[in-house]
Amino acid sequence: MRKTKKRILQTILTLGLVALGALGMIKLTESKPQIKKQTVEVPLLMVRTMEVRTASQAVVVKGEGTVKPLQEIDLVPQVDGKVVYIAPSLINGGQFKKGEILLGIEPEDYQLTVTFAQSKVKSAESLLRMAEEESEAAREEWFQLYMDNAGKGKEPPALVLKQPQLAAAKAKLAADNADLKKALLNLERTEIKAPFDGRVEKEDVDLGQYVRPGEKLATIFSTDSAEIAVPLEDESLQWFHVPGFTPGNGPGAKTTVRARIAGRERSWKGRVVRAEGKLDEQTRMIRVVLRVDDPYATKPPLAMGLFVTVEIEGHNIPDMAIIPRSALHQGNVVWVVDRDGQLHYRKVKVVRIDGERVQISSGLQTGEQVAVSPLKTVTDGMKVRPLPQKEADLS
Repeated sequence: MRKTKKRILQTILTLGLVALGALGMIKLTESKPQIKKQTVEVPLLMVRTMEVRTASQAVVVKGEGTVKPLQEIDLVPQVDGKVVYIAPSLINGGQFKKGEILLGIEPEDYQLTVTFAQSKVKSAESLLRMAEEESEAAREEWFQLYMDNAGKGKEPPALVLKQPQLAAAKAKLAADNADLKKALLNLERTEIKAPFDGRVEKEDVDLGQYVRPGEKLATIFSTDSAEIAVPLEDESLQWFHVPGFTPGNGPGAKTTVRARIAGRERSWKGRVVRAEGKLDEQTRMIRVVLRVDDPYATKPPLAMGLFVTVEIEGHNIPDMAIIPRSALHQGNVVWVVDRDGQLHYRKVKVVRIDGERVQISSGLQTGEQVAVSPLKTVTDGMKVRPLPQKEADLS
Protein backbone atom coordinates (compact mmCIF):
# COMPACT_ATOMS: atom_id res chain seq x y z
CA MET A 1 0.00 0.00 0.00
CA ARG A 2 2.82 2.30 0.94
CA LYS A 3 4.57 1.54 -2.32
CA THR A 4 1.47 2.45 -4.31
CA LYS A 5 1.08 5.79 -2.56
CA LYS A 6 4.74 6.53 -3.02
CA ARG A 7 4.51 5.93 -6.77
CA ILE A 8 1.40 8.10 -7.08
CA LEU A 9 3.16 10.89 -5.18
CA GLN A 10 6.23 10.70 -7.46
CA THR A 11 4.05 10.79 -10.56
CA ILE A 12 2.13 13.82 -9.33
CA LEU A 13 5.39 15.57 -8.46
CA THR A 14 6.89 14.82 -11.89
CA LEU A 15 3.82 16.08 -13.70
CA GLY A 16 3.86 19.21 -11.57
CA LEU A 17 7.48 19.91 -12.46
CA VAL A 18 6.78 19.39 -16.17
CA ALA A 19 3.76 21.69 -16.00
CA LEU A 20 5.77 24.28 -14.13
CA GLY A 21 8.52 24.12 -16.80
CA ALA A 22 6.03 24.46 -19.62
CA LEU A 23 4.42 27.42 -17.90
CA GLY A 24 7.81 29.10 -17.51
CA MET A 25 8.62 28.53 -21.20
CA ILE A 26 5.33 30.10 -22.23
CA LYS A 27 5.99 33.13 -20.07
CA LEU A 28 9.50 33.57 -21.52
CA THR A 29 8.18 33.28 -25.06
CA GLU A 30 5.46 35.84 -24.42
CA SER A 31 7.93 38.30 -22.93
CA LYS A 32 10.36 38.13 -26.00
CA PRO A 33 9.95 41.12 -28.39
CA GLN A 34 8.49 40.35 -31.79
CA ILE A 35 11.01 40.41 -34.76
CA LYS A 36 9.79 42.74 -37.49
CA LYS A 37 10.24 41.79 -41.11
CA GLN A 38 12.62 44.14 -42.96
CA THR A 39 13.15 44.61 -46.69
CA VAL A 40 16.85 44.39 -47.59
CA GLU A 41 17.86 46.90 -50.28
CA VAL A 42 19.87 45.40 -53.12
CA PRO A 43 22.99 47.58 -53.80
CA LEU A 44 23.00 49.32 -57.22
CA LEU A 45 25.38 48.05 -59.86
CA MET A 46 28.40 50.32 -60.15
CA VAL A 47 29.14 51.44 -63.72
CA ARG A 48 32.14 53.42 -64.95
CA THR A 49 31.10 56.21 -67.31
CA MET A 50 32.78 58.88 -69.43
CA GLU A 51 31.43 62.25 -70.51
CA VAL A 52 30.76 62.71 -74.20
CA ARG A 53 32.35 65.63 -76.01
CA THR A 54 31.33 66.49 -79.58
CA ALA A 55 33.13 68.82 -81.96
CA SER A 56 33.90 69.30 -85.62
CA GLN A 57 36.79 66.95 -86.20
CA ALA A 58 38.59 65.30 -89.09
CA VAL A 59 38.36 61.58 -89.58
CA VAL A 60 41.78 60.10 -88.82
CA VAL A 61 42.87 56.97 -90.68
CA LYS A 62 45.87 55.18 -89.19
CA GLY A 63 48.29 52.81 -90.83
CA GLU A 64 51.84 51.51 -90.78
CA GLY A 65 54.64 51.23 -93.29
CA THR A 66 58.37 51.36 -93.99
CA VAL A 67 60.25 54.47 -95.13
CA LYS A 68 61.80 54.17 -98.59
CA PRO A 69 63.71 56.70 -100.74
CA LEU A 70 62.00 58.36 -103.67
CA GLN A 71 65.06 57.62 -105.83
CA GLU A 72 67.56 54.80 -105.37
CA ILE A 73 70.15 53.85 -108.02
CA ASP A 74 73.24 51.75 -108.55
CA LEU A 75 76.39 53.76 -109.29
CA VAL A 76 78.00 52.22 -112.41
CA PRO A 77 80.71 53.52 -114.81
CA GLN A 78 80.04 54.07 -118.51
CA VAL A 79 83.73 53.73 -119.44
CA ASP A 80 86.45 51.35 -118.33
CA GLY A 81 89.69 52.18 -116.59
CA LYS A 82 91.54 52.33 -113.29
CA VAL A 83 89.95 54.16 -110.36
CA VAL A 84 92.21 57.07 -109.37
CA TYR A 85 89.84 59.05 -107.11
CA ILE A 86 87.17 58.19 -104.56
CA ALA A 87 85.32 60.98 -102.75
CA PRO A 88 85.49 60.93 -98.93
CA SER A 89 81.67 60.81 -98.91
CA LEU A 90 81.59 57.58 -100.96
CA ILE A 91 81.41 55.33 -97.92
CA ASN A 92 78.50 53.50 -96.33
CA GLY A 93 76.26 56.19 -94.85
CA GLY A 94 78.19 59.03 -96.49
CA GLN A 95 76.32 62.19 -97.48
CA PHE A 96 76.88 64.08 -100.74
CA LYS A 97 75.45 66.98 -102.76
CA LYS A 98 74.16 67.05 -106.33
CA GLY A 99 76.99 67.50 -108.86
CA GLU A 100 79.71 66.35 -106.45
CA ILE A 101 82.38 64.10 -108.03
CA LEU A 102 82.06 60.73 -106.31
CA LEU A 103 84.57 58.71 -108.32
CA GLY A 104 87.27 59.37 -110.92
CA ILE A 105 88.66 57.01 -113.57
CA GLU A 106 92.14 57.50 -115.08
CA PRO A 107 91.51 60.03 -117.91
CA GLU A 108 94.81 59.96 -119.92
CA ASP A 109 93.66 57.49 -122.60
CA TYR A 110 90.46 59.46 -123.14
CA GLN A 111 92.35 62.78 -123.33
CA LEU A 112 94.55 61.32 -126.07
CA THR A 113 91.45 60.14 -127.93
CA VAL A 114 90.04 63.67 -127.73
CA THR A 115 93.27 65.15 -129.11
CA PHE A 116 93.30 62.67 -132.01
CA ALA A 117 89.62 63.39 -132.76
CA GLN A 118 90.28 67.14 -132.72
CA SER A 119 93.09 66.74 -135.27
CA LYS A 120 90.80 64.72 -137.55
CA VAL A 121 88.16 67.48 -137.35
CA LYS A 122 90.77 70.10 -138.29
CA SER A 123 91.86 67.99 -141.27
CA ALA A 124 88.26 67.44 -142.38
CA GLU A 125 87.52 71.17 -142.13
CA SER A 126 90.55 71.85 -144.34
CA LEU A 127 89.44 69.28 -146.90
CA LEU A 128 85.94 70.75 -146.94
CA ARG A 129 87.25 74.27 -147.55
CA MET A 130 89.42 72.96 -150.38
CA ALA A 131 86.47 71.14 -151.94
CA GLU A 132 84.30 74.26 -151.68
CA GLU A 133 86.96 76.39 -153.38
CA GLU A 134 87.45 73.83 -156.16
CA SER A 135 83.70 73.72 -156.72
CA GLU A 136 83.50 77.50 -156.94
CA ALA A 137 86.46 77.66 -159.34
CA ALA A 138 84.81 75.04 -161.56
CA ARG A 139 81.62 77.10 -161.64
CA GLU A 140 83.45 80.25 -162.75
CA GLU A 141 85.39 78.32 -165.42
CA TRP A 142 82.23 76.80 -166.81
CA PHE A 143 80.51 80.18 -167.17
CA GLN A 144 83.57 81.63 -168.91
CA LEU A 145 83.58 78.80 -171.45
CA TYR A 146 79.83 78.74 -172.06
CA MET A 147 78.74 82.38 -172.24
CA ASP A 148 76.86 81.96 -175.54
CA ASN A 149 73.11 82.09 -175.76
CA ALA A 150 72.81 78.33 -175.78
CA GLY A 151 74.32 77.94 -172.30
CA LYS A 152 73.01 81.15 -170.83
CA GLY A 153 70.88 80.68 -167.71
CA LYS A 154 71.70 76.99 -167.30
CA GLU A 155 73.19 75.49 -164.11
CA PRO A 156 76.49 73.63 -164.57
CA PRO A 157 76.31 69.81 -164.17
CA ALA A 158 76.94 68.35 -160.70
CA LEU A 159 80.12 66.61 -161.81
CA VAL A 160 81.49 69.87 -163.20
CA LEU A 161 80.87 71.56 -159.84
CA LYS A 162 82.47 68.58 -158.05
CA GLN A 163 79.40 68.21 -155.85
CA PRO A 164 80.07 64.52 -154.99
CA GLN A 165 83.53 65.45 -153.66
CA LEU A 166 81.95 68.35 -151.76
CA ALA A 167 79.29 66.07 -150.21
CA ALA A 168 81.94 63.53 -149.23
CA ALA A 169 84.00 66.25 -147.53
CA LYS A 170 80.95 67.43 -145.60
CA ALA A 171 80.09 63.87 -144.53
CA LYS A 172 83.66 63.26 -143.35
CA LEU A 173 83.58 66.46 -141.28
CA ALA A 174 80.26 65.42 -139.70
CA ALA A 175 81.66 61.97 -138.88
CA ASP A 176 84.83 63.42 -137.39
CA ASN A 177 82.77 65.87 -135.31
CA ALA A 178 80.71 62.93 -134.04
CA ASP A 179 83.90 61.09 -133.09
CA LEU A 180 85.13 64.20 -131.25
CA LYS A 181 81.80 64.53 -129.42
CA LYS A 182 81.97 60.88 -128.39
CA ALA A 183 85.57 61.27 -127.22
CA LEU A 184 84.67 64.34 -125.16
CA LEU A 185 81.68 62.49 -123.72
CA ASN A 186 83.83 59.52 -122.70
CA LEU A 187 86.36 61.89 -121.15
CA GLU A 188 83.55 63.54 -119.18
CA ARG A 189 82.35 60.12 -118.06
CA THR A 190 85.67 59.42 -116.33
CA GLU A 191 84.21 61.56 -113.54
CA ILE A 192 81.08 60.05 -111.98
CA LYS A 193 79.00 62.82 -110.42
CA ALA A 194 76.11 62.66 -107.99
CA PRO A 195 72.76 63.09 -109.81
CA PHE A 196 71.02 64.34 -106.64
CA ASP A 197 71.52 65.20 -102.99
CA GLY A 198 71.73 61.90 -101.19
CA ARG A 199 73.48 59.29 -99.12
CA VAL A 200 75.41 56.11 -99.77
CA GLU A 201 73.64 52.89 -98.90
CA LYS A 202 76.42 50.51 -99.93
CA GLU A 203 79.89 50.94 -101.48
CA ASP A 204 82.12 48.31 -103.11
CA VAL A 205 85.09 49.94 -104.87
CA ASP A 206 88.72 50.77 -103.99
CA LEU A 207 91.49 52.96 -105.39
CA GLY A 208 93.46 51.28 -108.18
CA GLN A 209 90.62 48.92 -109.02
CA TYR A 210 90.00 48.39 -112.73
CA VAL A 211 86.34 48.87 -113.51
CA ARG A 212 84.25 48.11 -116.59
CA PRO A 213 81.06 49.66 -117.98
CA GLY A 214 77.97 48.45 -116.16
CA GLU A 215 79.86 47.18 -113.11
CA LYS A 216 78.03 47.98 -109.86
CA LEU A 217 80.27 50.12 -107.63
CA ALA A 218 77.85 51.55 -105.05
CA THR A 219 74.17 52.03 -104.23
CA ILE A 220 73.01 55.56 -103.46
CA PHE A 221 69.62 57.11 -102.67
CA SER A 222 68.11 60.58 -102.74
CA THR A 223 67.42 62.50 -99.53
CA ASP A 224 65.15 65.06 -101.22
CA SER A 225 62.02 63.04 -100.38
CA ALA A 226 60.97 59.81 -98.73
CA GLU A 227 57.93 57.66 -99.45
CA ILE A 228 55.89 55.31 -97.30
CA ALA A 229 53.50 52.74 -98.78
CA VAL A 230 50.66 52.07 -96.31
CA PRO A 231 48.25 49.15 -96.89
CA LEU A 232 44.67 50.18 -96.12
CA GLU A 233 41.24 48.65 -96.45
CA ASP A 234 39.26 49.74 -99.48
CA GLU A 235 36.56 51.40 -97.32
CA SER A 236 39.14 53.63 -95.61
CA LEU A 237 39.78 55.55 -98.83
CA GLN A 238 36.33 57.15 -98.76
CA TRP A 239 37.44 59.40 -95.89
CA PHE A 240 40.38 61.19 -97.56
CA HIS A 241 41.60 62.33 -100.98
CA VAL A 242 44.06 60.24 -102.98
CA PRO A 243 45.17 62.07 -106.18
CA GLY A 244 44.31 60.09 -109.28
CA PHE A 245 42.27 57.53 -107.33
CA THR A 246 39.41 59.18 -105.43
CA PRO A 247 37.03 61.83 -106.86
CA GLY A 248 38.17 65.43 -106.70
CA ASN A 249 41.15 67.56 -107.60
CA GLY A 250 43.88 69.23 -105.63
CA PRO A 251 46.64 67.86 -103.43
CA GLY A 252 46.28 64.69 -101.39
CA ALA A 253 45.35 64.51 -97.73
CA LYS A 254 47.79 65.77 -95.09
CA THR A 255 49.56 63.17 -92.98
CA THR A 256 51.60 62.89 -89.82
CA VAL A 257 54.34 60.28 -89.64
CA ARG A 258 55.41 59.07 -86.20
CA ALA A 259 58.32 56.88 -85.15
CA ARG A 260 60.67 56.25 -82.29
CA ILE A 261 64.32 56.75 -83.21
CA ALA A 262 67.43 57.43 -81.14
CA GLY A 263 65.37 56.99 -77.98
CA ARG A 264 62.91 59.76 -78.89
CA GLU A 265 59.41 59.97 -80.28
CA ARG A 266 59.52 62.06 -83.46
CA SER A 267 56.93 63.23 -85.99
CA TRP A 268 57.13 64.53 -89.57
CA LYS A 269 54.53 66.14 -91.83
CA GLY A 270 53.72 64.67 -95.22
CA ARG A 271 51.03 64.27 -97.84
CA VAL A 272 49.27 61.50 -99.76
CA VAL A 273 50.56 61.51 -103.35
CA ARG A 274 49.06 58.43 -105.03
CA ALA A 275 47.82 54.87 -104.71
CA GLU A 276 49.67 51.93 -106.18
CA GLY A 277 48.39 50.34 -109.36
CA LYS A 278 46.30 47.45 -108.03
CA LEU A 279 44.90 45.80 -104.92
CA ASP A 280 46.86 43.12 -103.12
CA GLU A 281 45.36 39.87 -104.35
CA GLN A 282 45.83 38.11 -101.01
CA THR A 283 44.90 40.77 -98.46
CA ARG A 284 42.52 42.75 -100.75
CA MET A 285 44.08 45.97 -99.46
CA ILE A 286 45.21 49.08 -101.34
CA ARG A 287 48.69 50.51 -100.81
CA VAL A 288 48.48 54.30 -100.43
CA VAL A 289 51.77 56.17 -100.91
CA LEU A 290 52.71 59.10 -98.64
CA ARG A 291 55.60 61.48 -99.28
CA VAL A 292 57.71 63.41 -96.76
CA ASP A 293 60.00 66.14 -98.14
CA ASP A 294 63.52 66.64 -96.84
CA PRO A 295 63.44 63.73 -94.36
CA TYR A 296 67.06 64.28 -93.29
CA ALA A 297 66.56 67.93 -92.33
CA THR A 298 65.96 66.99 -88.69
CA LYS A 299 68.20 65.19 -86.25
CA PRO A 300 67.52 62.37 -85.77
CA PRO A 301 66.22 62.06 -89.34
CA LEU A 302 63.40 60.07 -90.85
CA ALA A 303 65.86 57.36 -91.79
CA MET A 304 65.30 55.01 -94.70
CA GLY A 305 64.11 51.58 -93.63
CA LEU A 306 62.46 52.93 -90.47
CA PHE A 307 59.11 51.33 -89.53
CA VAL A 308 56.59 54.10 -88.82
CA THR A 309 52.94 54.71 -88.00
CA VAL A 310 51.01 57.26 -90.04
CA GLU A 311 47.90 59.31 -89.38
CA ILE A 312 46.01 60.50 -92.46
CA GLU A 313 43.79 63.54 -91.93
CA GLY A 314 40.46 62.92 -93.62
CA HIS A 315 37.25 64.87 -94.18
CA ASN A 316 35.76 66.99 -91.36
CA ILE A 317 32.60 65.71 -89.66
CA PRO A 318 30.51 68.13 -87.54
CA ASP A 319 29.55 67.09 -83.98
CA MET A 320 31.74 64.01 -84.02
CA ALA A 321 32.29 62.15 -80.73
CA ILE A 322 35.10 59.73 -79.93
CA ILE A 323 34.42 56.93 -77.43
CA PRO A 324 36.46 53.90 -76.39
CA ARG A 325 35.88 50.58 -78.09
CA SER A 326 34.55 49.09 -74.82
CA ALA A 327 31.57 51.50 -74.93
CA LEU A 328 30.22 50.11 -78.22
CA HIS A 329 27.92 47.09 -78.27
CA GLN A 330 26.27 45.11 -81.05
CA GLY A 331 28.02 47.21 -83.66
CA ASN A 332 26.03 50.44 -83.21
CA VAL A 333 24.61 50.56 -79.64
CA VAL A 334 25.91 52.45 -76.60
CA TRP A 335 24.60 52.55 -73.02
CA VAL A 336 23.76 56.09 -71.90
CA VAL A 337 23.29 56.79 -68.17
CA ASP A 338 20.90 59.69 -67.45
CA ARG A 339 20.92 62.05 -64.48
CA ASP A 340 18.62 59.74 -62.48
CA GLY A 341 21.08 56.89 -62.80
CA GLN A 342 19.00 54.96 -65.31
CA LEU A 343 20.74 53.12 -68.12
CA HIS A 344 19.25 53.36 -71.64
CA TYR A 345 20.10 51.78 -74.96
CA ARG A 346 21.03 54.26 -77.70
CA LYS A 347 21.72 53.57 -81.38
CA VAL A 348 24.51 55.65 -82.92
CA LYS A 349 26.06 56.10 -86.35
CA VAL A 350 29.60 54.75 -86.40
CA VAL A 351 31.96 56.47 -88.82
CA ARG A 352 35.05 54.39 -88.23
CA ILE A 353 36.53 51.96 -85.70
CA ASP A 354 40.26 52.50 -85.37
CA GLY A 355 41.80 50.21 -82.78
CA GLU A 356 40.44 51.36 -79.40
CA ARG A 357 38.89 54.51 -80.90
CA VAL A 358 35.32 54.63 -82.16
CA GLN A 359 34.34 57.74 -84.13
CA ILE A 360 30.62 58.57 -83.86
CA SER A 361 28.97 61.03 -86.28
CA SER A 362 25.47 61.16 -84.70
CA GLY A 363 23.46 59.81 -81.76
CA LEU A 364 25.38 61.40 -78.87
CA GLN A 365 25.43 64.90 -77.39
CA THR A 366 27.98 66.81 -75.38
CA GLY A 367 27.66 66.21 -71.63
CA GLU A 368 25.99 62.79 -71.81
CA GLN A 369 27.48 59.95 -69.79
CA VAL A 370 28.29 56.75 -71.66
CA ALA A 371 28.90 53.47 -69.82
CA VAL A 372 32.30 51.97 -70.53
CA SER A 373 32.22 49.07 -68.03
CA PRO A 374 31.82 45.54 -69.38
CA LEU A 375 28.48 44.27 -67.96
CA LYS A 376 27.09 40.75 -68.36
CA THR A 377 23.39 41.44 -67.79
CA VAL A 378 21.89 44.76 -68.80
CA THR A 379 18.30 45.86 -69.26
CA ASP A 380 16.97 49.07 -70.70
CA GLY A 381 15.95 51.42 -67.87
CA MET A 382 17.81 49.61 -65.08
CA LYS A 383 19.14 51.70 -62.19
CA VAL A 384 22.90 51.87 -61.84
CA ARG A 385 25.41 53.77 -59.79
CA PRO A 386 27.51 55.82 -62.24
CA LEU A 387 31.18 56.29 -61.49
CA PRO A 388 32.44 59.10 -63.75
CA GLN A 389 36.06 58.80 -64.83
CA LYS A 390 38.48 61.19 -66.42
CA GLU A 391 38.48 61.31 -70.19
CA ALA A 392 40.22 58.25 -71.50
CA ASP A 393 43.32 58.58 -73.62
CA LEU A 394 42.05 57.65 -77.05
CA SER A 395 44.94 58.92 -79.08
